[in-house]
Amino acid sequence: MRLRSAVPSALTVAAALALTVTAAAATTGTAAARAVPRPGVCPEKALDVRAAPGGQRNAVRISVVNQGGAACVVDRVPTITFRGLDGSAEAVPPAGSGPYVLSAGERAYAALRTADPATAEGHVVGSLSVAADPSHPGVTFRAATVGMPEGIHVWVPVTTLWQESRATADWVLADALGR
Repeated sequence: MRLRSAVPSALTVAAALALTVTAAAATTGTAAARAVPRPGVCPEKALDVRAAPGGQRNAVRISVVNQGGAACVVDRVPTITFRGLDGSAEAVPPAGSGPYVLSAGERAYAALRTADPATAEGHVVGSLSVAADPSHPGVTFRAATVGMPEGIHVWVPVTTLWQESRATADWVLADALGR
């Protein structure tokens, strides 16, 4: 009987020690997290968002520059919507919302693919809007501005996450589409 009662006591002591170590680590981690200030969401007026033809009939190159004086955060997935349609372009590879830090003066790039103009599926719209963060209304670009003078053909549009270079954004889009 003593052996049985000694085992639970040893387990109780081990569990208490484990909880103490875990609590100490959590407290240290929380204190460390408080010590490093995280940048806030970039004010929309501090961002220069642009969209231009992407080199293919159904591609658009997007960029954002932090023109503010300090680092700030945009969403890692640009929010791209199409006039008159519900929803936005889906991220490739699939990803959820998350922070992307832009230092002062830093530029990030994304690439968008819409439907091929030869396809009969989907809709044709006259403009698209790009927001660096879903809390922003974004900047609207006419179809001709992004190299699609007859309209933007929309059928399951996809966008990359923000990337450090235009070439990387183009590569990620091509790789995700198997080209």
